[in-house]
Amino acid sequence: MPKAKCDHCGLEYDKEILIEDTSFEKPKNFCCKGCQGVFHLLKDEGLENFYAKKGAVFLKPPAIENEDLQRFDMSGFREKYVKEKDGFYEISLIISNIHCAACIWLNEKILYKTEGVIEVSISQVNNKAKIVWDPEIISLSKIIEAIRSIGYNAYPYDSRLQENQANAARREYYSRLAFGIFAVMNIMWIAVAQYYGYFFGIEQNTKNILTFAEFLIATPTLFFTGSVFFKGAYYGLKSGFATMDLLIASGSSLAYSYSIYVMLSGIGEPYFDSVTMIITFVFAGKFFEVLMRKKAVDTLDSISGTLPNEVTVIKNGKKEFINIDSVDIGDAIELKPSEKVVIDGICESGEGSFDESSISGESLPVSKSKGDKIISGTICLDSVITYKASLKAKDSTVSKIATLLENALHKKPRIEQLANQISKKFSSTILLIAFMTLLYWWYSADFNQALIVAISVIVIACPCALGLATPVSTLVGLGVGAKKGVLFKETIFLESLAKCNVLALDKTGTITLGKHEVIKVETYEKYDASLLFSLAKSSLHPVSVGIAKYLQQQEAPKEIELENIKTIEAKGVTAIYQGVQIAGGNAKFMNDFGFDCKDDEGTNFWFAVGDKIAARFILEDVPRQDAKEAIKKIKNMGIEIVMLTGDNSYAAHKIAKAVGIDRFYHSLLPQDKAAFIENLKSGGKKVVMAGDGINDTLALAKSDIAISLGSGTDIAVNVSDIVLMSDSLKSLSTAFEISKRTYKNVKQNIAFSILYNATTIPLAVCGFVMPLIAAISMSFSSLVVVVNALRIKTKG
Repeated sequence: MPKAKCDHCGLEYDKEILIEDTSFEKPKNFCCKGCQGVFHLLKDEGLENFYAKKGAVFLKPPAIENEDLQRFDMSGFREKYVKEKDGFYEISLIISNIHCAACIWLNEKILYKTEGVIEVSISQVNNKAKIVWDPEIISLSKIIEAIRSIGYNAYPYDSRLQENQANAARREYYSRLAFGIFAVMNIMWIAVAQYYGYFFGIEQNTKNILTFAEFLIATPTLFFTGSVFFKGAYYGLKSGFATMDLLIASGSSLAYSYSIYVMLSGIGEPYFDSVTMIITFVFAGKFFEVLMRKKAVDTLDSISGTLPNEVTVIKNGKKEFINIDSVDIGDAIELKPSEKVVIDGICESGEGSFDESSISGESLPVSKSKGDKIISGTICLDSVITYKASLKAKDSTVSKIATLLENALHKKPRIEQLANQISKKFSSTILLIAFMTLLYWWYSADFNQALIVAISVIVIACPCALGLATPVSTLVGLGVGAKKGVLFKETIFLESLAKCNVLALDKTGTITLGKHEVIKVETYEKYDASLLFSLAKSSLHPVSVGIAKYLQQQEAPKEIELENIKTIEAKGVTAIYQGVQIAGGNAKFMNDFGFDCKDDEGTNFWFAVGDKIAARFILEDVPRQDAKEAIKKIKNMGIEIVMLTGDNSYAAHKIAKAVGIDRFYHSLLPQDKAAFIENLKSGGKKVVMAGDGINDTLALAKSDIAISLGSGTDIAVNVSDIVLMSDSLKSLSTAFEISKRTYKNVKQNIAFSILYNATTIPLAVCGFVMPLIAAISMSFSSLVVVVNALRIKTKG
């Protein structure tokens, strides 16, 4: 019975059972209604060139199983897997049945053409898709249905499930390597006999038996252990570029094919032993590279990967063990010694020490008692604590950190993009050099010698070292930063920070503790303390907070309802009470209302009721304990430091002198700070801005690199490129150290990989390197790059 292929999936069936569709100019055949529907869908959407991109890859006929679609729209599913931001929803999905770049292209095209889908990004490494959509226009179930309609499927990304899959892949690598090592050990004994016979004589029949035995060992090694190289080479060529896998696959295949010719013809010497050793040694290098890269990223995974799934919640006096996703804001959670905090909250009862090293990088335990903030990711060390949840599990600190790091891994630094471009062209260039080498040696010597030299050229060249030079170093840099409480939102910021030469620092809350304490009060008119207390409570500025705290300590003021409250950033606040205007702020702010005020002695807060100044408060803020040491370290790195503040000259000079800053600017409004940053950049400077408040956001946005303290405002954290989880300025100097160390390491790796290839390839072309040594050298070069990257962990 004649056979025919389905025009969608490419699978072959008896022609009689295929569905013939005559609606096309040339009739099409389909194996099922699903394939026919997908073909029509692609044609209607103008995506017929998918089949050209797909090539010879077979697809799985679409199975229309949409009974479970409704679960994707359930509130429980949404709370667990979907993030909401700016009115849009975002989810990470794993797309199954993806075979190649054409599959990724098709899924992205279909989803982008679906109304309501805002953003789609699918990773070719692990088929992980990031999808952003407008819930007012389309539901998640409709998105899943669109994916299924073209023969694919999707399920939510789960880090624990991915870890299981990674372990399974590692076990598979191990079994292939174990087989390769077993084959090498056995073929070496046969090779010893072959070489002995070559020098001292051997009967032809014996030689033929030994050659056949080598063939039996080399064949499964090449196609089982080495299958990963053939697969990588195939998909690389389908995507339009040559890879390291192509070099290994072509080099070993040439040697294998030639050896079969020798075995059958009896002319020349076989190289089955070289095939086995090349595949095994290169695969061993690849295996150890995978292990070391996994070790490099383990720090990132450990932040959220070891969190428990359930917590003890106290409801109506009873303790229940429930899933973390079911915990609501306000629920009482009990923590026992050695338990890890999963959800952020406020301590309700009990006192104890917490290990916050995984979040802030500080090794000393931190004492917590009633009213203190409990941070997720930390460990309760020695007491039973009860606290109230202040966030949902998906919004917890540790969840946000994991999201930041995950997003960072998807962004590539410029130096890595350049290295990738070089390595893409590298392999095709090497193949050309190997071909020219083959022709030269064939002409000047014989084909046997020419083939061996050409194989050595192919095998010894290592685009892999160049390709690994940057990503492994940046992975380690991200991990070290996360461990020390420094979060880089993108890997590109590691490179950018290392190139910066000016650091602009906000004073209040960054260099200082941001806890202003009243040291002197001058009263000019009698006033209602509750009125001032209410005005101060309406502002979050550290000075206003300091005033409110002082009044609470001195007397028991009541909070009064004020009208028409207006806060002027970095200046002050005004309001109306019973038709009378009240105002509080610095001298410049008060003078705008017609008063004659002058700031001196420290940070000043003037208070006026109506047209009279009622009082002046002089406050003092103190530098952070480690500020002076951290600033000295940063200066020693060759970075110029400038302090920017909205405070008066007296307060600015006092703090700058205390911490060792020579250049400072005072009485600056938020727009003045931003303009100062702009002027520095226009002068050719690369500027880092570090701040923590709302009034720093303009300057943070204008800088080349923005750094915020984790305790800063949400706006400052969102605008920043790097977040310091600890309020210690030691973390700031650590961020510079890590970035410079990582960037230096990247340059070392790139220099080594270029030097390695520039040295070894000419030696191979000249015939000084045998294939076995070439394979060992190539694996060694990749391992050197990875081991050097891991040195970032051991320094500092």
